[in-house]
Amino acid sequence: MGPAKLWPKEQACVRNVADALLFCNDLADDAGARDALAAIAALSDDLIASARWSPARAHRLLDDVWACGPSRAFGLPIAA
Repeated sequence: MGPAKLWPKEQACVRNVADALLFCNDLADDAGARDALAAIAALSDDLIASARWSPARAHRLLDDVWACGPSRAFGLPIAA
């Protein structure tokens, strides 16, 4: 996804969330990572609501970002 698809502020959001999850050991104890997940969920909702992205594409983004997180989150394994 390049600049033609996401604006710079949106790209920064995706990077920030991926970084927050990458360095997170436990979502239950990391408020910053949970806040980052809320931000990417809001971005996804905005992309869908504005019809810039399809729901399927936005969900793929969420799946890809979620995969950056710890191997176990809230007691549930991350889907492969």
